This record gives sequence, C-alpha cells and structure tokens, in this order.
Amino acid sequence: MNKWAQYSIEYANQRSYLDDLFQVYPAIPDGIREINNEIWSGVEKAFKNKNNDLLIRELLKLDLFPIKDSYVAYLKRDKTSIERNPRTINRICGRLYELGLDKIYEQCSEPKETNRQIGPMFKDWLRNKSLGIEPVNLETFLATKKMRF
Repeated sequence: MNKWAQYSIEYANQRSYLDDLFQVYPAIPDGIREINNEIWSGVEKAFKNKNNDLLIRELLKLDLFPIKDSYVAYLKRDKTSIERNPRTINRICGRLYELGLDKIYEQCSEPKETNRQIGPMFKDWLRNKSLGIEPVNLETFLATKKMRF
C-alpha cells in the first residue's frame, strides 16, 4: 500500500479526523436559493396552462432544475433541442406535473449541496497558511527538494 494512503488510514482511525477535516472543509449548508420572481411567474403561468415548452424553458433559467434527469443538462446547453424532442419534454413535464408547483418551488430553492461547495476550500485553507508555511509553486518545490538530497 502507498505510504501516504497508509498514513491517511492511520490518521482517520486514531485522531480527531472529522474535527480536523472540518477545519479544511467547513461543510455548512448554504441557505435556500433565491428564485427570481419574474421567472417564477413564468413557471406558474406555463404550469397552469400546461405549456410544456415554456415550462421547461422557464425552469432552465433557474440555478437548479427541480428534478434529476440525465437529459436536462443537454436541454440547458442546446435550447433548440427542446422543440426537436417533444417526447422527452413531455416525459419530463409529466414528472413536473406530478410534483405540483409547491414541490417544484421547494426543489428549485434547495441549498447548494455540500459536496458542490468544497472544490476551492482546500486551496483557500492552504493560502491561509494553516500549516504554518506558505505554499510554493512546483518549480520552487522541486528545486528545494534537489538541494536537500
């Protein structure tokens, strides 16, 4: 086993691993997402009129689509695909109508998932000199390493 993997396993089993990890990745959920009233008004109108095309277009304007569906990202990237794929749109809208407006609103305003927030946290932690040293670029690190050996 890689010695660093072994050190990590030992550390996780013997010390205050989660408390220490929280220093690097303070996993605090964000508050609910703000939903633009103008967009939401369009969502309500399209929902009540059962206008599938408009419902999808309005929901795609929000930061978070209310249901998980593999094809939503494609629809978001290529808006013309909405009119070219009516069965997919009808399928997705069927799920939306089953949810109802209140649940759609609730799901669109959910906080960002913690795992989506942690990306830059490690670099921020390092920049704060939490280890007591200032990070250096790879070239400087390699030059220093060669001088020691």
